[in-house]
Amino acid sequence: MIITVTPNPSVDRTIFIDALPRGQVIRSQRAHSEPSGKGVNVALALNAHGHDVLAVLPVGGPGGTQITEMLTAAGLAHLAVPIAGDIRSNVSLVEPDGTVTKVNEAGPSLSAAEVARLAEAVFRDVAGTTWVAGCGSLPVTACDDLYASLTAEGRRRGLKVAIDTSGSALCEALPHRPDLIKPNAEELAEVVERDLLTLGDVVDAAQLLRERGALAVLASLGPDGAVLVDASGAVHGEAPAAHVVSAVGAGDALLAGFLAAGGSGPDALRSGLSWAAAAVQQAGTLYARDGVAVRTEIHPEIDRERLLQHPPRPATHA
Repeated sequence: MIITVTPNPSVDRTIFIDALPRGQVIRSQRAHSEPSGKGVNVALALNAHGHDVLAVLPVGGPGGTQITEMLTAAGLAHLAVPIAGDIRSNVSLVEPDGTVTKVNEAGPSLSAAEVARLAEAVFRDVAGTTWVAGCGSLPVTACDDLYASLTAEGRRRGLKVAIDTSGSALCEALPHRPDLIKPNAEELAEVVERDLLTLGDVVDAAQLLRERGALAVLASLGPDGAVLVDASGAVHGEAPAAHVVSAVGAGDALLAGFLAAGGSGPDALRSGLSWAAAAVQQAGTLYARDGVAVRTEIHPEIDRERLLQHPPRPATHA
């Protein structure tokens, strides 16, 4: 069993357009809505591939009703923690070349009592659980130490903990030694406060986060694949996509595939990359792995001088 925790879930609307001219009326080609938030995306991917998973999330307002109905329709086991506020809605505008412009709402305010109930719900029944994955941004009033608390409690109970977040929430979790963190390139650059121009820069930044407490770092690098850095060293992998439809949720698919294959080592990296490559070739975050051509490459020797196609700069993330 894998438990995912999504403190700031959403209902996502994906709209496909021909172009994005600023200040003009745009006609959509097609659109769809789906349940989302990083942990929800991870859980949906795992569930779609037959893995035992439970999604824990706060729900409130009309958006909460809608996401609960969507998760039920998807056949995903979930534990909904009631809150007073309405969960957020996000909008993604997807252009024909795969470029995505995404507008994310901040999400509802959660009281201290609501945050406490969410944390308590995660560990209500952990029999048979191997991993707890805390994923995504925090609600605007949630303390930055929520993931730190989840990590500490998970490790106290003998569970493995994966954290996929950014900024101060990630920094707060590191001293509690999460088994895995999954930053993307921008989040990694932000936390280490460095430019990342090459694969070598990524490896060095990941090693720095290991020194701060993370046992393993899975850095997602978009078209450059992903780098895994753990106690055994560093490995780079990539899975070129034949045709990118939308990159939304690709990082979540990477984490889902990685955990599905045990959550450690090159074989898990290969699995994660194949899931991510399949995801970007389909619309939205609800995808089927079967029937999508994927070729993965694992490079045990990292080309430290290889330039990143889209090098990030340190930035502040909302």
